[in-house]
Amino acid sequence: MNMKHWMIAGLCAAWMAPLAPAEEKPKEIRIGIIGLDTSHSTAFTKILNVGPKNPEDAPRLAGLKVVAAYAPGSRDIPESYERVPEYTETVKKMGVEIVDSIDQLLTKVDAVLLESNDGKVHLEQVRPVLKAKKPIFIDKPLAATLADCLTIYDEAAAAGVPIFTASSLRYGTATLQARAGKIGTVKSAEAHSPAKLEKSHVDLFWYGIHGVESVFTVLGKGAVSVKRGTTADGLIQVTGEWTGGRTGVFRESNTTDRKGYGGLAKGDKGELAIGAYDGYEPLLFAIADFFRTGKPPVEMAETLEIYAFMEAADESKRRGGEAVTLAEVMEKARAK
Repeated sequence: MNMKHWMIAGLCAAWMAPLAPAEEKPKEIRIGIIGLDTSHSTAFTKILNVGPKNPEDAPRLAGLKVVAAYAPGSRDIPESYERVPEYTETVKKMGVEIVDSIDQLLTKVDAVLLESNDGKVHLEQVRPVLKAKKPIFIDKPLAATLADCLTIYDEAAAAGVPIFTASSLRYGTATLQARAGKIGTVKSAEAHSPAKLEKSHVDLFWYGIHGVESVFTVLGKGAVSVKRGTTADGLIQVTGEWTGGRTGVFRESNTTDRKGYGGLAKGDKGELAIGAYDGYEPLLFAIADFFRTGKPPVEMAETLEIYAFMEAADESKRRGGEAVTLAEVMEKARAK
């Protein structure tokens, strides 16, 4: 067979070969934001609508876009509601439509980011989302009280709507490595973070949640009791006892040896620095998977235990540092 015949045969084979399936286009998920009173609203919108810092991460967020937002968040916390005009203009420049109500928002979106900085308004703002059967990520704090946290989860379960809440600190690389067993069975974990207080919230709900969630990410469920005291430099220190003799400690950051976010986990196979902030992208990857699958990446029981731990720390403070069980504060919150 001469060269001409080889070429013809090759072309015929190519024409007759089955076409490779086209790469499936990522499912489009239109996202709505409730609350433009936190920097998370603008940061999340930038990552989703403009792109993550690392372009190689873009496929993990493909198809997700913030398309609409309802701006009002807190009604009575100035550092929250005073941000709304600036953040509204910022997200508008990234292609987000500003709407006048949550009901209007829900007609335009497939999933919701509840970003209101003020946990007091979360219960009332989540209810229409549950009624509309939209999956929802609720940014920290889940609510301002443990009773409201329980109500949100109960109503979501009754509605059959998946919900997810977490601090971005849960997704620190080393923190997840400790949880996954890099240092064996973790016997103790300590973490520090800023712990600015807001008088209308349980103390650690407002900002200490970041460090507390790092501790829980490493140790998991099983917290039994909590004692609240102070560090040598007079800042918040909370010590929790877990089943199996494990211990978890949260300390408020300072400007010297406990700067920003950090901590240490000790296991039966070594130690590992934990509690670092690794950006918002890892949390958004988890949110993207949640919106696509409808499966919350954090078990409800663990999340509620985190908030019971922080509520117990407040009760311990009221009792002068006595140990308070999580079971006790959960019972009281249920009674409400």
